[in-house]
Amino acid sequence: MSLYNKYILPNLIISGCNKKPQMKQREKIIPFAEGKVLEVGIGSGLNLPFYDSNKVTELVGIDPSLELWDKRQPMKDLGFHYEFIEAIAEDMPFEKYTFDTIVITYTLCSIPNFQSALESLRKVLKPSGKFLFCEHGKAPDKRVLFTQNVINPIWKVIGGGCNINRDIPSIINENGFKILDLKTMYVPGWKPVSYNFWGEAKPN
Repeated sequence: MSLYNKYILPNLIISGCNKKPQMKQREKIIPFAEGKVLEVGIGSGLNLPFYDSNKVTELVGIDPSLELWDKRQPMKDLGFHYEFIEAIAEDMPFEKYTFDTIVITYTLCSIPNFQSALESLRKVLKPSGKFLFCEHGKAPDKRVLFTQNVINPIWKVIGGGCNINRDIPSIINENGFKILDLKTMYVPGWKPVSYNFWGEAKPN
């Protein structure tokens, strides 16, 4: 691991992901999680305050960056057991149909092999389970999309693999899931990185 990825990138990710608009987006989707929950890309635990302890029985968070997890803010008792596992979505140590809910926020943009990752997530999610997502990605406006496409190669290098122009709904619908509810909007901020998708999908 490079010094940049170990010492600088975690701070950049936290700074970019804990802004008020992004936290508001998290608040819109996380309370719908229930049962045994898998959070993919838990990072520094920014979603933790929004889980409903009356619905969640257990939370398992995975992330390839232990450095990010170590930077989480101190938390009071959440009302349910939670644990962190250093792992990637493409290679998880879980049995088939383990989880009632899978949560992924601002992470699909940076997973290199999202096809393999979503296939793995579908396998560990119960057939009746829910897949909750909140992501940024491909803008509907041609000018904004043009800017996204131009700067994405550079953005991906400095942003730890983050792609700002991925078509998130298509990625979800074409890789083992069907979106049941989808909402979109530009959140406050620079438009090329501010078009958000959030909602719920189910496994096919």
